[in-house]
Amino acid sequence: MQRTVISTSDAPAAIGPYSQAVRVGDMIFLSGQLPIDPASGEIVAGDIAAMTRQIFTNISAVLAAAGSSLEKVAKVTVFLADMGDFIPMNAAYAEFFPAAPPARSTVQVARLPKDARIEIEVVAQA
Repeated sequence: MQRTVISTSDAPAAIGPYSQAVRVGDMIFLSGQLPIDPASGEIVAGDIAAMTRQIFTNISAVLAAAGSSLEKVAKVTVFLADMGDFIPMNAAYAEFFPAAPPARSTVQVARLPKDARIEIEVVAQA
């Protein structure tokens, strides 16, 4: 199977030796996205809902570069620095998946890159 690296300037650049996404066959694997504004390179200000929305804006851009969309997302993993943010994150998350949401896991982690409060990764169909 062919492996293709996906990259777009419409989402934050990788902050390490990894790709924004990789397409293998009919599947797209996105690296975790932080709530970074691609124009400024900074974590967006605001609450966890605003951060969640920025992440899904970034995810949508990477998926579009791969020829896919949020409608084709099969699995989401949400990493929270504080599980106390679950309810407002979940409300913002639901805006992006109003019907037939994908499978999802949400876990609390000790620390995230750039001391972010949230990181989200997805797997989607091409």
